[in-house]
Amino acid sequence: MNINDFIVQVALPEHRVFAEEICEEMLESAKARGTGIAKRSPEYVAGKIIDGKSVIAFHKDGTWAGFCYIETWSHGQFVANSGLIVSPKFRKAGLAHAIKEKVFALSRQKYPKAKIFGLTTGLAVMKINSDLGYEPVTYSELTQDEDFWKGCQSCVNFEILTMKERKNCMCTAMLYDPATQKHDVAKKFAEELEKKPRLYERFMRIKQQLVLKKSTNKGAKALFLLFTVLFK
Repeated sequence: MNINDFIVQVALPEHRVFAEEICEEMLESAKARGTGIAKRSPEYVAGKIIDGKSVIAFHKDGTWAGFCYIETWSHGQFVANSGLIVSPKFRKAGLAHAIKEKVFALSRQKYPKAKIFGLTTGLAVMKINSDLGYEPVTYSELTQDEDFWKGCQSCVNFEILTMKERKNCMCTAMLYDPATQKHDVAKKFAEELEKKPRLYERFMRIKQQLVLKKSTNKGAKALFLLFTVLFK
């Protein structure tokens, strides 16, 4: 099975019938990883599908295979490609990368001046984001739109985010800025993730220990210093 076995497209209104299945798979995937996720209702996902702000994938036999949608914040100044999910039976075929590429292109088409950002705990998603030109950033560089942060309330790590005064959490923040013509940092980061996946996992373990400490002082700076040392 490879990427040629799938159709990746902008979702059409009739695809809203898959909204419940998509939400169930998002939740099950988060449970399996033991990580947090901002829960979305089938009605919310269906709305994204109807509005033309999502990408859906199907196996060539017509079976639903994957999904991702667009969210906008701060009056369209920031865009997030959220809810990336691939059905377990179709993983390891490059589908996540194809979906991210498609939804990234859709975001650039709809919001050409917007900064595109993401929060993730997954190495695979970080690698994909880096390939697209995202760079690791501090939380202060993300949207400060209250509605965005409210979306984190259903995440299992929300208490940590609150304790850290939204300066840090278990997720790594990444940002694509269209005003930056050369994304050399992102390219370098993608190469390092490819070469040093175990080192990244070590970084995430250390980050978890630092994040769970009660003190918030200089937490983000300490993490970025550690990141620089490990991936220099």
